[in-house]
Amino acid sequence: MAVSIGVAAHTFWSSAAPTLTYRLYAQEWHLTHTATTGIFAVYPVAVVAMLVGFGGISDQIGRRAAMLLSLSASLIGTLLFALAADVCWLFVGRAFMGIGVGLASGPSTAAILEFSGHQDAKRAAIITMTAQAGGFASALLVGGALTEYGPWPMRLCFWVFAVLLTALTIAAWFLPRRMVGCGKGAWRPRMAFVPKESRRAFATASAAMITAYTFSVLMLSLGGQVEHDLIGSSNALVNGAALTLFPLVLGPVGIVAKALSSRLALSIGSLASILGMALLDLAVRRHDLLLYLVGTGATGVAYSLLFVGSLGLVNAAGGSEHRGAVFSALYLVAYLSMGALALVLGIVATAWGLGLAVDLGAAVIALISIATLGFAIGMREEGTRLDEPTNDGDR
Repeated sequence: MAVSIGVAAHTFWSSAAPTLTYRLYAQEWHLTHTATTGIFAVYPVAVVAMLVGFGGISDQIGRRAAMLLSLSASLIGTLLFALAADVCWLFVGRAFMGIGVGLASGPSTAAILEFSGHQDAKRAAIITMTAQAGGFASALLVGGALTEYGPWPMRLCFWVFAVLLTALTIAAWFLPRRMVGCGKGAWRPRMAFVPKESRRAFATASAAMITAYTFSVLMLSLGGQVEHDLIGSSNALVNGAALTLFPLVLGPVGIVAKALSSRLALSIGSLASILGMALLDLAVRRHDLLLYLVGTGATGVAYSLLFVGSLGLVNAAGGSEHRGAVFSALYLVAYLSMGALALVLGIVATAWGLGLAVDLGAAVIALISIATLGFAIGMREEGTRLDEPTNDGDR
């Protein structure tokens, strides 16, 4: 399980790795907000492309093979960032990182669930989320420290990540060659798939995951620039530490979330999301770092509840034969929304200012949170008990 946890952690490290260097790229190569958010947006677009064409790949070739492919792509992308000569290298590198994460998201989640025991979906969700939180926090703290105090501020953090990815790839190579997930017949491209009986639960879980993943646009795509330009904090390590509050609350809240029904977790998570967006918007208006910290913590609480609730909901409604494909479909929707919002906010920031982009992003996420809350309440009205694990043999 340790390797699967590492692969899950690398997905969020990849996402967060350039957070504190976007501002440096803008200064070095005279980039607009549209360009820097475009670099960020290439990542979820590449993730979506992989999930569309290869969402069920681990159900066909096995978890081990899928994770090896993902780590190789991520390593190539990281090396391109470490060696970048101009902005074009960053776009290509970000695409490779997205390919790696697109190939890893479903298989790593499915592998953790299978190692945990198929009937404990919420425990697997917490392990996955904790791994992602560890990758997220490490990327921000290591990146912040190396960017502020190390040599080669635009490169050293990526060399460190490349070394870690190399070690993880070697460990993955020694996994059992016949891991769970190998389907019958020759492999062929296979889209992420949602069985008919899972689609109602999937719709609710998708709204929750969209809410959770679009936090990344404000935290990762614009976070470093917001802290520097709008909050007034110029130290990269301090800014990275402030953003780290988001992943640090995930584990403790996840333990609480495990005891809740998916319906209740989604409801509370939606309310926490609305509160977090209001606090972040107010912090930007007042240039208040402390208020920004509180808002970041609130969004972390929201992410934890929404993530655990959505994965538990989907697992309760689907069988193991399509688990990798269904999880991939869930991530597909989340990453597609992330990329679209990043591009829109980048254009707004370039044309009308970073402050307006933050206002718009917070408003959009708050609206999606309200929709998620409505779906969760609707589950209660229909008497649906989607939060309870089911045995695959009971269908």
